[in-house]
Amino acid sequence: MLPQVVLVDGVPRCVIRPTDQKALDRFVRNSKRWLQAGNSDAKCTYRPADEVETAVWKDAFELHKAAGADDESFFGIPLVAATAAAPSE
Repeated sequence: MLPQVVLVDGVPRCVIRPTDQKALDRFVRNSKRWLQAGNSDAKCTYRPADEVETAVWKDAFELHKAAGADDESFFGIPLVAATAAAPSE
């Protein structure tokens, strides 16, 4: 499956690459508490990652592999810090 962005109330929260739809749904369900960050009314959705978000995921994946980690053990990365550090256009 291609990288997916999980959004909370329309704001990108993380980019992940699930193996299938079942894994994507399980991730959203199981990580809802972290995703919502204390706002239990927040709505969690997802969409395919755009080019910039895919590049963030690929960079994190390459760093994961450079550390000698197993390809299959990498799932995703939060976008909160990456978004905050990104220069404004």
